Amino acid sequence: MFKKILVANRGEIAVRVIRACQELDIKAVALYSEVDRAARHVQIADEVWMLEGQPGKVYLDIPQIIDIAKRAGAEAIHPGYGFLAENPEFAQACTEAGITFIGPTADVIRKMGSKIESRRIMHAAGVPVVPGTTDPVTDPAEVKKLCTKYGYPVAIKASAGGGGRGLRVVRREEDVEQALAGAQREGSSYFGNGEVYLEKYLDRPRHIEVQVIGDSFGNVIHLFERDCSSQRRHQKLVEESPAPNLNPDVRKRLLEAAVTGAKHIGYSSAGTVECLVSGNEFYFLEMNTRVQVEHPVTEFITGFDIVKEQIRVASGEKLSVTQDQVVSRGHALECRINAEDPFKNFMPSPGTIEVYKEPSLPWVRVDSASYPGYQVLPFYDSLLAKLVTWGSTREEAIARMKLALKEFQIKGVSTTIPFHQAILNDPTFLKGEIYTGYVEAEFKKTLVAPTSPLPASANGNGDVLSENQLERGSQRNFEVEVNQKLFKVAVAELVDPLTQAASPAARSAASGTATVSRPRPASHSVSGGSGEIRSSMHGLVKQLLVAQGDKVKAGQKLLIFEAMKMESEITASKDGTVESLSVKSGDTVQAKQILLRLVD
Repeated sequence: MFKKILVANRGEIAVRVIRACQELDIKAVALYSEVDRAARHVQIADEVWMLEGQPGKVYLDIPQIIDIAKRAGAEAIHPGYGFLAENPEFAQACTEAGITFIGPTADVIRKMGSKIESRRIMHAAGVPVVPGTTDPVTDPAEVKKLCTKYGYPVAIKASAGGGGRGLRVVRREEDVEQALAGAQREGSSYFGNGEVYLEKYLDRPRHIEVQVIGDSFGNVIHLFERDCSSQRRHQKLVEESPAPNLNPDVRKRLLEAAVTGAKHIGYSSAGTVECLVSGNEFYFLEMNTRVQVEHPVTEFITGFDIVKEQIRVASGEKLSVTQDQVVSRGHALECRINAEDPFKNFMPSPGTIEVYKEPSLPWVRVDSASYPGYQVLPFYDSLLAKLVTWGSTREEAIARMKLALKEFQIKGVSTTIPFHQAILNDPTFLKGEIYTGYVEAEFKKTLVAPTSPLPASANGNGDVLSENQLERGSQRNFEVEVNQKLFKVAVAELVDPLTQAASPAARSAASGTATVSRPRPASHSVSGGSGEIRSSMHGLVKQLLVAQGDKVKAGQKLLIFEAMKMESEITASKDGTVESLSVKSGDTVQAKQILLRLVD
C-alpha cells in the first residue's frame, strides 16, 4: 500500500480523497492556487504545496504538479474528477516519472476520451450505440446532409467533450453553421481538441449510467445503475439509485453491457458507462474514466467505498469483492448544491458565503469544502456541496431529502436549494418520469422566484429600470406575532445593480403594492437605460457575434460569454444599433465592466 498520495484537485472532491487516504493511514498531500490558500482541502491535508501561476490554469499545469509530487515524495497521484482526471498525457507523465496514476491507463483514457473512438470500441464489443458518425465532421454542407439522413434533431458533439460542454443540438438546417462552430470552439477551449462528430438526438431519453470498477487482474464488476436525468445544460442536478421505473430486463442488459464493454478495453479503477434509455432500448453515450461527482449515491446503496477501492486497486491489489457479493439496499438521492440562481437560468453566483450550516440528520451525508467566509471563486465550477440521503424506499429517501434541504442554510450567494425543493414536489419527478430535457423544456417554466419583483421604476439618473433589471440586496429576518401565532419574515431591498442603491420601487415597498411574480430572464449581463451591456461577473468573452454599426433585434445573440466553467449567450434586450464595442474575443472582463453599447 502507498505511504503518501498527492491529490491533484481542489474543492469537495479533494476533501473526499484526502479523507479516504487518511482512513487508510496514507499521508495526503494537497495542492492549492494562491486564491485557494484558505481552502478546506488545504486545512485538512497532512502536507500542502502551493501551485504558482494563474488561478484558473495552475491545476492543469502537468510539469509543475509532477515536480511537486517528486519533491514531496508522493508515490501516487489521485486526480479526482475534472481538471486532469481524464487527461491521458497526465496519466502518461505520471508513469514516466515513476508515480502511480490512480485511474486507468493512459491508453484506455485516450480511447474512451474520444467520443468517436469509444463509439467504435463499444460497437465492436456488442454494446448498442446511438446512430451517428464514427468519423469526425468538419464541413457544414456535410453536416446538413447527415442531418437529413438521420432526421432532426441531431447532436453535434466534441469528441473529447463531457459534462454537456462541446455539445450543440440542431433542430433546423439554418442553425447548423453556428452549432458546428460552437461545438468545435468549446471542444478546443475545454479539452484542447476541436474534433466533433454527429449523432441522432433522442428527444426524451433518460440518462442512466452504470458504475463499474476493475483491477489489473482482469476482474470487472458493476455497482448497479444511477438515474441522472434531471439536468440543465446537459449537466446533472439530481441523481438517484436505483433508477425508478426501469424495466427489469433493460436493467439486466444494461448492467451486463457495461461490464462487457469495460472488460473489452481492459479497464481498471473506477469508471462509469453512461447510456441513454429510450423505451426498452438503451444506447452507449460515453465512458467517464474517473470517479463521478455522484459516486456517494452508489456508496449509500452498496456500502462500498469507491475511492478507497480505487487506491487499493492502483496499489496492485485485487478487487475486494466479487459481483455476487455486491448487494443494492434501499434507495439514495443526491442533490448538487451549486452557487447558481435557478430563477436566472442557473446563472453562476460567485461571492462570499456568509452563513453555512449543514443539516445534521440521520441517513444524510454532505460532501463539501464550504464554510462560513468561503469565497466562491469565478475561476472554478459552481459546486458547493453534494447532499445525499438514503431511505428504505424511494419515497422515504425523498422525504429525508426534503427535511435536509429545509435545514441546509447557505447565505451570501444564490444556490440551487430552491430548485431542489421544487423538483422534489413535482408530480413528474415523484412518478419517476423525468427525461433529460424535462427541467429546461417543462419544469423551469413553473419555477417562480420566492420573492416577487416590484413594478418598474426609475433610478436616480432618471433611467427606467424594469423589474428584470433590479436585484435583491442583503436580506433581513424578522419575527412577527399575529393573534398569538409567530411568523418568520425575510425582507430584502431591491437595488439598482449598477449603482447598488435601493430603487424607488424598493423604497415604496411599504405601500403594500402587489405584483405578479415571474422568473427573470437568463443573462450574464446587466443593462441600464443608457443602452450599456455590462458583465454581471468576472468572465471571458469567448466570441463576438456583432460588429460596430450592426443593427440588431431584441433577442438577437450579441456575444458568447464564459463564467465559472459555463458558456452562455448574451442577447439584445431591445432593437437597436451597436454604437460601440468595448471588448474583443478572448478578453477577460471584470464584474460590471461595459461590453458594448446599443442605441435606439
